[in-house]
Amino acid sequence: MLLGPTYNDTMETPATFILVGIPGLQSSYLGLAIFLGTLYTIALLGNTLIMTVVCMDSSLQEPMYCFLCVLAAVDMVMASSVVPKMVSLFCSGDSSIGFHACFTQMYIVHSATAVESGLLLAMAFDRYVAICKPLHYSRILTSKMVLGMCVAIIIRAAMFITPLIWMLTYLPFCDSTVVPHSYCEHTAVAKLACADPMPSSLYSLICSSILVGSDVAFIAASYVLILRAVFGLSSKNAQQKALSTCGSHVGVMALYYLPGMASIYVAWLGQGFVPLHTQVLLADLYLIIPPTLNPIIYGIRTKQIRERMWTLMLYLFYNFCSQRS
Repeated sequence: MLLGPTYNDTMETPATFILVGIPGLQSSYLGLAIFLGTLYTIALLGNTLIMTVVCMDSSLQEPMYCFLCVLAAVDMVMASSVVPKMVSLFCSGDSSIGFHACFTQMYIVHSATAVESGLLLAMAFDRYVAICKPLHYSRILTSKMVLGMCVAIIIRAAMFITPLIWMLTYLPFCDSTVVPHSYCEHTAVAKLACADPMPSSLYSLICSSILVGSDVAFIAASYVLILRAVFGLSSKNAQQKALSTCGSHVGVMALYYLPGMASIYVAWLGQGFVPLHTQVLLADLYLIIPPTLNPIIYGIRTKQIRERMWTLMLYLFYNFCSQRS
């Protein structure tokens, strides 16, 4: 760590990095731009609709929906930090990104993914309390408790991610500044450093494994207890209702963790086995597919949100038609 300031004193910091995009798929850039732009638009509309419905409807002011509202906001931040630049790169060839902008983008992406993992854990805890301890639900998950959990999740993300970005910014970049990626992905940028990037890369792998591993372990434990409680119910209707309340959460978890861990370990272990364009495309889609599908999953499977969303859309459509006429 003591070498960081020495590097910056003896070597100039590059003004910009050059993003390559997706190596080997240059002929498909226009189609990719349209595809990503469409997904991004759906993500913005869907998550904005979720946030609006939850904030405006007093009947949805419950912990589960509060966590969902925060998740929608984080999804929008994560997608907005990378997709507009990707679309600009694929459409117009605008490949340059400033040094500080690059690391800011990297910090937002990593922080958002860490916060999302924490939110999924909080939502699993909410389902555990609601199903296994329903009589104590309002006493355990108070407004202060929910706020404290959200703050703790954000602080945890900052504690893990800040040292990672700090270590990388203090590495010297004296040769190439061409990033073989479509955004400032940590591993791709770290490989450009003149010094050994192994400490930063190893820290990234260990931290992501600890964060995701611990969250998944606690989520799995919650669902084991939930399933025990559900199958202990005598009524089949009660069982189905309890399981349906968890279906959306399980779908979102699968959508987040499976591609996320695949992207991390393919980038770390897949060198020479997985083509570079596959690695880059997998990392790109991981940042835009979950924000796009999360509101669709919750909108379809959660009755209260589905009904409020239809009501809001019909209201907006009616007002729009009234103004036009």
